[in-house]
Amino acid sequence: MAFLRVEGLCKSFGGLRAIHDLDFSVEEGEIVGVIGPNGSGKTTALNLLTGFLRPDSGKVTFRGEDITGLPRYRVSQKGVARTFQLVKPFLESTALENVMVGRAYGHSPAGSLAAAAEESIGILDQVGLADKAKVIGKDLTVMQRKRLELARALAAKPNLLLLDELMAGLNPREAEDACSLIRLIRDSNITIIVVEHIVKAVCNLSDRVLVLNMGEKIAEGPPDAIVRNPDVVSLYLGKAHA
Repeated sequence: MAFLRVEGLCKSFGGLRAIHDLDFSVEEGEIVGVIGPNGSGKTTALNLLTGFLRPDSGKVTFRGEDITGLPRYRVSQKGVARTFQLVKPFLESTALENVMVGRAYGHSPAGSLAAAAEESIGILDQVGLADKAKVIGKDLTVMQRKRLELARALAAKPNLLLLDELMAGLNPREAEDACSLIRLIRDSNITIIVVEHIVKAVCNLSDRVLVLNMGEKIAEGPPDAIVRNPDVVSLYLGKAHA
């Protein structure tokens, strides 16, 4: 039984078909990458998996339980957390307070504010922000806000973590550091789905890669096969990139 199983997932907005007949599975302990052109349905797929959108049809099974169409807070309580492409920390709250909010919800909420604070310090340390615990959100750099977004997701104690373009806007060194951090998170027994436009980073990170185009899966497989797939090269990568 797959850790996460997606079957026949469909979503349209009026006459626009955003996701059509999407099928894939994720095994526990994997890092699965998702790539594709702008508008290919990557973020919509994450929204369907995490309860931010209800599918028109199809099924999502997580750890053997049907979670299709559950509200987002229920999906979080089941052990699924995510980051967002556009990070929006509480700008007037400290990094510690931002993470403490995450510890109040999710799969295994903290039993008290004191416990939430103690655990949140550990999470900030995990993402390299322990020295920024008392800094308010608006004073953090882009990279630090990205790490705070990740810390807030980790605060929900997920079994499955979905990352939506965590590396967007980062320079090459920062992206490399983000990849190292993602690997460490996977090694802490968290399964990960990574949506990214930085193909090299996705391929270096992932055990398998899915490619979406116009809401449909056009390829799936190990990274070295994906970057040589003629359809992927033609529709997305281009010959020079491949």
